Amino acid sequence: MPPPAPQADSPHEDPTQAELARSKPESRRQARRRKQALALRDGSASQTRLIWRKYRTNPLGLIGLGVLIVLYVIAAAPGFFSPHNATTSSPDYAGAPPQQLRFSPEHGLHVLGLTSETSLETLAREYVPDPEHVVELRLFAKGDPYKILGLIPADRHLLGPSDPNERVYLLGADQAGVDMLSKINFGAQISLSIGLIGVLLSALIGIIVGGISGYFGGVADSLIQRVIEFIMSIPTLPLWLGLAAAIPPRWGIVQTYLVLTCILSLVGWTGMARVIRGRVLQARDEDFVTAARLDGAGHGRIILRHLMPSFMSHIIASLSLAVPSMILAETALSFLGMGLRAPAVSWGVLLRDAQQLQVVVNAPWMLLPGLAVVLTVVAFNFVGDALRDAADPYGK
Repeated sequence: MPPPAPQADSPHEDPTQAELARSKPESRRQARRRKQALALRDGSASQTRLIWRKYRTNPLGLIGLGVLIVLYVIAAAPGFFSPHNATTSSPDYAGAPPQQLRFSPEHGLHVLGLTSETSLETLAREYVPDPEHVVELRLFAKGDPYKILGLIPADRHLLGPSDPNERVYLLGADQAGVDMLSKINFGAQISLSIGLIGVLLSALIGIIVGGISGYFGGVADSLIQRVIEFIMSIPTLPLWLGLAAAIPPRWGIVQTYLVLTCILSLVGWTGMARVIRGRVLQARDEDFVTAARLDGAGHGRIILRHLMPSFMSHIIASLSLAVPSMILAETALSFLGMGLRAPAVSWGVLLRDAQQLQVVVNAPWMLLPGLAVVLTVVAFNFVGDALRDAADPYGK
């Protein structure tokens, strides 16, 4: 009996390769992507996942998010990312220009020290690089002590001089001989945090007041709306100036910081309250709200546990767009001398030091805190626009 003829291989698939492919274990990334695809296809994906899936298709939103992550990491530990403390001054280098980073096989990464000379034409102090004075730099250099988040003591800096007694000015120095890079990093701690805290306080007030106004309606709604209209009719900047003028100059940095944050929040909650009121008016007659009432839920539970989550994505997008306004408000008040004052370090205080024309002409690098403000505001606007588009159910 002749042996059976071998079966012809499938023209579409090699059995051996197919068996190996089926026996190959699935990686975690592949399994996660497969689960996400199945969830999106059958409609069981969470709202957060759907928003993130749409958000990450926006390149400007991703760029803005990356910039904000870097800025807030620096603000969490400004001493680590700065070569010196914001209070370490050296009068011998007052108004020193930025030093150029250099590299050589002998000294590695370094900068040239500066020598001051008096100009015979302008009688002003001028700085010239000194080739004989080499300041070597290294990573995780030991230098001025600081505290991470105000709690953990440390003395290591990401980049600093090998000799702790040396000074390096990568972005120049101010009129007191303080490193501008260090002051900008330490200023981010106040300017960025006051924006977030102020917006969170405004959101808390706006959610409570707007939720009550939209949910109950009637006399309460009319009274609250008249109060909001009265507050919004007052010009914002004069109102800020009037409230900030009541801060006693003898108060410390922490007291002034807290009061200034409360002032910005008490003025900025009206817009959020009107947005929340409109959303609650649209959703208070929905079936899920009626079911919650029939189930015996109280008014506070219905507002906070049922109504608010239904448009929380819109609230988050609105908050991200409100943070730049808070940062600009603190910068404007400090610049005008009505907010934080020296020795506090914020971007507004730094810009106040550079408001004189002579300083701008002789030391234009003192305007760099303004560039930090612009970068932060643009990044927040990118993130806010991307979140608003991602949270829009009718968007493309």
